[in-house]
Amino acid sequence: MFISYIYCYFISLNILLVGILGCFLVKRNLILILICIELMLISVQLNFIISSYNFNDLIGQIFNLFILMVAAAEVAIGLALLIINYRLRGTIETKFIYLAKG
Repeated sequence: MFISYIYCYFISLNILLVGILGCFLVKRNLILILICIELMLISVQLNFIISSYNFNDLIGQIFNLFILMVAAAEVAIGLALLIINYRLRGTIETKFIYLAKG
């Protein structure tokens, strides 16, 4: 069974829109904001993989590895900041972020 590239791009677009809407609609919970950012990165990875397969080229897969490394670093730094914020304030809501000095 052959699946058209348009359907794959449509799935990727839907994942991207869910991530963007999640970032704008959920403004209080830092964990959900991090998850939405990860969804956006996953949609970009899917676009690179589809394009790489479509054009029979490996550059998209190499870019996918770089995006995977950026996503891993983003999660590590984001969770570290989340833990520090929770230890200082006792909550993970973003309404207290402005109190951070530095």
